[in-house]
Amino acid sequence: MRRKTINIMRLELEAKSVNESFSRQTVSAFTAQLSPALDELADIRCAVSEAVTNCVVHAYGSSGGTIYITVKLFSDRSVRVTVKDKGCGIEDVELARRPLYTTDKTGERGGMGFAIMDSFCDSLRVTSKPGRGTDIIMNKKLRPLPSERAVSDGDADNDTDAAPEDDSCRKTNTRSTGD
Repeated sequence: MRRKTINIMRLELEAKSVNESFSRQTVSAFTAQLSPALDELADIRCAVSEAVTNCVVHAYGSSGGTIYITVKLFSDRSVRVTVKDKGCGIEDVELARRPLYTTDKTGERGGMGFAIMDSFCDSLRVTSKPGRGTDIIMNKKLRPLPSERAVSDGDADNDTDAAPEDDSCRKTNTRSTGD
């Protein structure tokens, strides 16, 4: 079965550190329609944070610029996040992807951005042209939903761990209103 794009989002924002949190939250909210597990959502959020921070700090620095984010959701429960800039670019992508490598002379940056992105994604592709910008493409395949796992594990009707169809098993909200 060929996967299909089921939804797409494009976001364009200024390369400012205050927008790092916004981009992370926006991508997370958009991805939520696939019902990812919390750890999967945290992985995507962290990878997006690193990619956007790289744009703010390294691509543009104090000169400012625009960050372009595209998120595609696919029918096979995979997510592709592309973060692009038109900043200074990276001369040696392979070197830049090495853990602890940094061009930061102040010592404030640890050189772990690409390693972190790579660890939270199933695949990471970085392309860059000096003076023209960088594209970071991150792919993450989400685990099947519990209902999909039951069907793929065999006959869902024979699931002995299923909860009974009895209303007494449902939790109710007992939150106090302060009266």
